[in-house]
Amino acid sequence: MRDRGDGANPSTYDAGVSSPHQSKASAVHAVAAAGFGSNATRYESGRPGYPPAAVDWLCNHLGIDAGSTVLDVGAGTGKLARLLEPRTGRVIAVEPVAGMRRKLTEMSRGVELVAATAEHLPFSEAGIDAITVAQAFHWFDADRAWREFRRVLKAESGVGLIWNARDRTVEWVDAVWTIMDDIEKAAPWRNHDAPALSPGPGFSRFETATFWQDVAVSHQVMLDRVASVSHVAVLPDQRREAVLRDVLRVMPEEDGLFVRYRVDVYATRAVG
Repeated sequence: MRDRGDGANPSTYDAGVSSPHQSKASAVHAVAAAGFGSNATRYESGRPGYPPAAVDWLCNHLGIDAGSTVLDVGAGTGKLARLLEPRTGRVIAVEPVAGMRRKLTEMSRGVELVAATAEHLPFSEAGIDAITVAQAFHWFDADRAWREFRRVLKAESGVGLIWNARDRTVEWVDAVWTIMDDIEKAAPWRNHDAPALSPGPGFSRFETATFWQDVAVSHQVMLDRVASVSHVAVLPDQRREAVLRDVLRVMPEEDGLFVRYRVDVYATRAVG
């Protein structure tokens, strides 16, 4: 792991010669910074990864192979970066929140790490083969992020977005997400039943695919899943504990539980 964050000078980083963009800062959403920064361990425990078929689809549509340099932007604890690592030559995780970077360092030894935001990437123009964003694009300033993606990507290279979306067809799972509905009503993330944002200027129309995964959960993992939501993490202690008690109350008592996720994947290429 090579971490170019927390005081490192991006101008020495060798993923292409850095540009003047490296010196600029972009604010991280306050809820994301507070909620994820203090809660990375529960995020790693409770959040699902991504099914191999969905990752393969992304790699195929973005042209990722053993010679590619891939930026995983908003990498979190490295859930997607770890899956990309054996499929490509080089994965660079871009993550602005220090707590998430620390956990990524623990979990993803082979992934390089840069402290930066999607809106200000410390990389030179036209030096990156592909960009991926897992469960994070909803936190970005979309217009600025698309401009940065277009700047750093090589000609005709691609961007892939992936989300684990909540499936509510099982009664107890729906009850858990119902508890969350009121807490999350001001959250910026994508409506799980609506299309993703359109690509920015200079990109082709999205190609899309849908996958499904059933994730085994214990009671503790489900509590971690709920607690890892940033809007829960920033609640006052008593309110947060009440939410987690409500989650336990609606969960079945037996072991062997599964939560189903719909996995939405999008790919676009730089054009023009």
